[in-house]
Amino acid sequence: MKYILVTGGVISGIGKGVIASSLGTILKACGIRVTSIKIDPYINIDAGTFSPYEHGEVFVLDDGGEVDLDLGNYERFLDIKLHRDNNITTGKIYQHVINKERKGDYLGKTVQVVPHITDAIQNWVENVSMVPVDGDNKLPDVCIVELGGTIGDIEGMPFVEAFRQFQFRVKRENFCCIHVSLVPQPGSTGEQKSKPTQNSVRELRGLGLSPDLIVARSESPLNSSVKDKISNFCHVEPQHMCFI
Repeated sequence: MKYILVTGGVISGIGKGVIASSLGTILKACGIRVTSIKIDPYINIDAGTFSPYEHGEVFVLDDGGEVDLDLGNYERFLDIKLHRDNNITTGKIYQHVINKERKGDYLGKTVQVVPHITDAIQNWVENVSMVPVDGDNKLPDVCIVELGGTIGDIEGMPFVEAFRQFQFRVKRENFCCIHVSLVPQPGSTGEQKSKPTQNSVRELRGLGLSPDLIVARSESPLNSSVKDKISNFCHVEPQHMCFI
């Protein structure tokens, strides 16, 4: 099993979901079986009680799970059938760990974010990634995991730490991190600014994850000097960067 983690920087709503779905479509066109997981760091158990003005339409899965609309994109793009467990929230993880603690599964140990919450996240991802989603009961080859929010958000820290550990658990050659970041182009100067992306990747690397690919969102194609600067300061080869 190969894992692809898609993270976002600088601003929220940068298009991680569409990029993850598009990546999955490309892999599926190559004959690779793909499944997807969406992580939402909010404490809600699911998206069922959200205001549509704040989060948009709630997508209802075949098993009745009320989830983020990104999972609807995954199903439409990849022609797969996902389950409620393909949507992970902080609320679900904490509920799972607290239920285990109440049953005495931790044998009286002090239950902490590390290792108990981070282990629960890793176990959940690993278990869900092995569930067939395309109707023929064959195991997926690749699992694309979208981490909602922005790198640096407090609520996302346990998930980032979990994936820092996870890359060694599944072996580094089976793990790829794609960072989606904004390269703004202020109208006053018309010059593309790489500093927000540099800062975002520095934050990500400081948390123990180094991107293998950077997807830059910008109003116009990146010029060579900006691409070289991002490559130099973000420790990514120029050919491992793309503009959308």
